This record gives sequence, C-alpha cells and structure tokens, in this order.
Amino acid sequence: MPVVALIVAFVAVPIVEIYLIIQVGQAIGALPTVLLLIFEAVLGAWLVKREGKRAWTALETTLRFGRLPGRELADAALILIGGTLLLTPGFVTDVFGFFFVLPFTRPLARRAVMAWSARRIASRARKGYAPEHGGTFRIYRGDERNTSE
Repeated sequence: MPVVALIVAFVAVPIVEIYLIIQVGQAIGALPTVLLLIFEAVLGAWLVKREGKRAWTALETTLRFGRLPGRELADAALILIGGTLLLTPGFVTDVFGFFFVLPFTRPLARRAVMAWSARRIASRARKGYAPEHGGTFRIYRGDERNTSE
C-alpha cells in the first residue's frame, strides 16, 4: 500500500494539477490563472501563520495546565501539512490545504485522521508485535536461551 500511495503522490497528483491548471487557464486566461495561484499561496501562507500561532498558544496552555495535548498536536500537524499543500502550486492541493488549515473545517479533518489512525493502530495491535516474525517476539531471560535453535 505505501508504494501505491507514493506513486499517486508523486505521479498522479502533479498530472491532475497540471491538467486543472491548463483547463482553468483556457477558461479564464493564463495571467488570471497565475495570479489566482499566487493569491491562493499568499492567502494560505497568511492563514497558516495565523492558525499556527493559535495552535501554538493552545498547545502551551494545555501543557501549562498539565493536560495531554492530543487535540492540539493533531491540529498543529494538520496545519503543517495544510501549509505544505497550500504552498504547492495547484488547485487540488489547495483544496486539501484549506480543508486542513481553516478553523471550521479542521475539526472534520482531525476526526477523519483520528478515526483512520485508530483503525490502523487497532489492526496492528490485533496482529501483535513483530509481524515479520509471525506476530510474536520470543523473549529470552538470562540463561534460558537455547542455542540449539
């Protein structure tokens, strides 16, 4: 699965982005398309800066009160990923970037990421440790190790 994800990320996404940029350029013209992409990048950078400061403040406050910062760390990660996507030229990446960065859509993204990661962790936990060794570790203590194996 990771190989497929990398192929999609590095091959399919740029092809789709180039196709959309060409289509938008044909519809509204080359200069407006370039200006739109620049505007989205500038707006995204401003938003990431603003939301990043908010996330940092929330993280500091949570730590100051001695609570676990799960939600705050998830928000910070989403803002980081969203900022990266917003600075990447293209319309598809901008849609996902804004989805991760905007304060009213970020909770939806956070829930989706948390649900995905919980499912992944649960499936790994059912398999046990060290899947390459049949799902279990053999633990040797002191002189219990049998060298004949």
